[in-house]
Amino acid sequence: MAEIGYKHIICDPTLCTGCRICEYACSMTKTRSYDPTFSRIRVVRIEPITMTAISCRLCEDAPCILACPRDALSRSEVNGTILVDEDKCDGCGWCVEACDFGAIILNPVSRHAEICDLCANEKDGPQCVAFCPKEALSLATPEVLRQQARRDVVARLMEELL
Repeated sequence: MAEIGYKHIICDPTLCTGCRICEYACSMTKTRSYDPTFSRIRVVRIEPITMTAISCRLCEDAPCILACPRDALSRSEVNGTILVDEDKCDGCGWCVEACDFGAIILNPVSRHAEICDLCANEKDGPQCVAFCPKEALSLATPEVLRQQARRDVVARLMEELL
């Protein structure tokens, strides 16, 4: 599943402490309540001590869009985020099942799918990024992530050689 050049939220698991402030910032921004049930970003534990946050990766061939039987999902031409047409969404959950990253939630009240829109209505951008106390969250394109991975590999090789 290839990704395109849109920026999406990434988490550095070496910096993430699992505090879940990103979830609270998201839920407050979107619903005006401090309830991570309504958050469009999720903190997950990987292995006993690794924490990371997951949000929409803006997949190029977004399986969530393809899976929706009611054509309720589309891609924004402005920033590439996945848009949900609430008039068409019946909460079937097929998009949730199709997402390899677990980045889609069904709102427990409205029963509609909800996906990170990078806080499109906030002038300061994604609030989870703005409020992360450890600066573990940032916006990046897939190409920037690949460049960073290459730099990390070279740095590890240099450490081993020395």
